[in-house]
Amino acid sequence: MLPQEIIRRKRDGVALTRDEVAFMIEGLTAGTVSEGQAAALAMTVFFNGMSAEEAVYLTEAMRDSGTVIDWPGLDGPVLDKHSTGGVGDNVSLMLAPPLAACGAYVPMISGRGLGHTGGTLDKLDSIPGYSTQPDLDALRRVVGEVGCAVIGQTEDLAPADKRLYAIRDVTATVESVPLITASILSKKLAAGLGALVLDVKTGTGAFMATPDDARELAESLVSVANGAGMRTSALITDMNEPLASAAGNAVEVQNAVDLLTGAKIDQRLHDVVAALGGEVLALAGLADDAGAGTARIAEAIASGRAADIFGRMVTALGGPADFMERTDAHLPAAPIVRPIDAETRGVVTAIDARAVGVAVIELGGGRTRVTDPIDYAVGFSALAGLNAEVGADAAPLAMVHARNEAGAERATTAVRAAYTIGEAPVAPPPLIAERIGPG
Repeated sequence: MLPQEIIRRKRDGVALTRDEVAFMIEGLTAGTVSEGQAAALAMTVFFNGMSAEEAVYLTEAMRDSGTVIDWPGLDGPVLDKHSTGGVGDNVSLMLAPPLAACGAYVPMISGRGLGHTGGTLDKLDSIPGYSTQPDLDALRRVVGEVGCAVIGQTEDLAPADKRLYAIRDVTATVESVPLITASILSKKLAAGLGALVLDVKTGTGAFMATPDDARELAESLVSVANGAGMRTSALITDMNEPLASAAGNAVEVQNAVDLLTGAKIDQRLHDVVAALGGEVLALAGLADDAGAGTARIAEAIASGRAADIFGRMVTALGGPADFMERTDAHLPAAPIVRPIDAETRGVVTAIDARAVGVAVIELGGGRTRVTDPIDYAVGFSALAGLNAEVGADAAPLAMVHARNEAGAERATTAVRAAYTIGEAPVAPPPLIAERIGPG
């Protein structure tokens, strides 16, 4: 086969065969297909799309470009979730432990911040000593002993995805549903999962801002995942306001610990965690249906079993043994913490969640370049939600956690601009808009 002939066929609208797709991905991994040829193929896919079968071929070829983990000897199913990204979206921190408490094993392969959205690994890096990049032996050990491990992608898992994503990033081909689908699912398939639940966000803080775009991506992900043999469903969830009342790194870890221990529960966040967990428990046969699974997740949190597993996971991956008991002492704290008050009294009628995420980055809590350091202490807590009363003699819009006065002032201006204050409450969009699944 010749790479240029495969590119030509796709350019001309011909569906590629499994062998042709595998040839291109194997060549990209081995270096026999050049970056220019891979870029040309990505561009043809961007403009011509892929059939469901082609997307399965691409996903499986990328999965097979590296190690595919197996899990011999485990007495329960291997499960995971994936979120398309949002603001205040710390679900991963709170979902893996209750799933483990319900009899699942969860090797959760997570990522760093992308654009205005926070990254699970960046949040976990705020915990002193926690290793987000263990080797495969350590991953197997922690998952087997504790039940879950939230870590980053190792060099062994789907290396073709890393190469192709880097090419897409500089060739304006990121926004392609088949390529996004293969990128997400190749890593999940390489992790040896039995079932997966997807959290596809829509709204002002989501990459897929409109419901139609979110549905298109969810349908592609569910179709390809099931076509590749991994039982998968998706929930389309609301991102028209930050999901948690915190946005940042250490502040979101504290928020997660508060929910798991019962110290403070963000209800919207709790409900999304429980619903996603219920979906994947039902897919794996650990619950009769999603409703029963949701109840099991809620009970695992309320009983404290999930908090215990989270603490043991932190310790097993190098973090403090007393992290759950002394979270405040271990997480970095910003020198400036103060309220951002609304300039008028009223109720919150709209939130530009993306602007809140950008404000976290401008505080230093995210990256504008890959090499940028992250200030784990900065961000926002006590973020007001839709219909919250704010202003004089009421709640602030948020508490800002800043490194210096200039940062606090810029964040104050940004958050005030992100919030719309009105006189009367509004009808919020549904938290879970739609389920897309295999049945």
